[in-house]
Amino acid sequence: MTDAFERFGLVLNDRVVKTPIAIASMAGIVDAEYVLSRKDHIGAAFIGGYSIDPPTLAAAREVARSGDRREFLYDDPVAEISGQIGKLAATDVITGINLRGSSPESYRSAAEAMGDSVIYEIDAHCRQAPMIAAGCGEHFLRHPGDLIATIRTMKTLDITVSVKIRAGVSADDLQLARRIWGAGADILHVDLMDFGSSKLRQIRNSCPLVLVANNSINTFDAMRDRLSHGADLVSLARKSDERTLAGLDAAISRYADEEGWYNSPKQLCRGGDLRALTFCCMPVKECPLIPTLNRIGMDKKDYMALKLGSVQGTPLETGAQTCFGSLAWCCKTSSPCMFRDMTLRQTGLSKKEYMRLKHELSDTIMGRVFHEVPPDESC
Repeated sequence: MTDAFERFGLVLNDRVVKTPIAIASMAGIVDAEYVLSRKDHIGAAFIGGYSIDPPTLAAAREVARSGDRREFLYDDPVAEISGQIGKLAATDVITGINLRGSSPESYRSAAEAMGDSVIYEIDAHCRQAPMIAAGCGEHFLRHPGDLIATIRTMKTLDITVSVKIRAGVSADDLQLARRIWGAGADILHVDLMDFGSSKLRQIRNSCPLVLVANNSINTFDAMRDRLSHGADLVSLARKSDERTLAGLDAAISRYADEEGWYNSPKQLCRGGDLRALTFCCMPVKECPLIPTLNRIGMDKKDYMALKLGSVQGTPLETGAQTCFGSLAWCCKTSSPCMFRDMTLRQTGLSKKEYMRLKHELSDTIMGRVFHEVPPDESC
């Protein structure tokens, strides 16, 4: 998996992700067999959703009886899910299990029984009325205190926790994202609904969690759009057929190999998220940079010192003939610039390597922006 790490640099649950494409859970459909038939072109899969205690199992049976949708129904949740996990253990697909429980203790008990080899995803997404009444799914979005308590209870174990949400249901998606981060979750899986990339960018600017973008991502253009606005991975549900997955996998691998940064953001002045600070010049003119620095509470001098200090000893330190004397201030390779390109040629630095170094600089900047976990002011 060395090539995959060099290409994407993605790690989930201490394992290298071979491609930033995941399968999202669909109740009654996505199980180990479903994943195995698509394993060649996905890096992760969230199987389920699985109900794990009496209230949610009763809700699943009620949903199934109504004929609205399929459900996974069984008498022993842990035995069933453990069997599914076992079938995927030998693959290079990172397994997540999407769970529906009625209390924090239900989630913790399931995780204690099944171990740390998988990602545990809290289902704060389901909108079926019986599930909401049982205390899961969208119940968590309207009662975020219950969600935070569940995350904290799960994180008392040494496990990786994902939360899947539906955008636009919570009173404030951005505050919710920050609370999810503050509670200790590792991954935020967002069904963007009809909100698109603007919502994703806002969430990216609110927290440093691994972001998985979901909903209507079945073309490379849609995939790149989500990645360029903050997603680390994309997930597919209804369109997770082998042909679509294979096309996306080939396209993003080719893009990464050619460009050097598979989910590079748009530039800040073109609607990019905070990662795009790596492409910004010195704060000397009226542009989106200065209000962005004000919004995140970073002084201009601190910003300049951070960028220059971070590139010391690297090829980005060079560039006397560039606008501000260093490649640290130069823009994305998709923007024409004769001075940047002249410096790259003179130093023997390829555009791909330049973008890789800009990615490293972006990670440093984001680490400074999100260096402190926020207090939960809603408690």
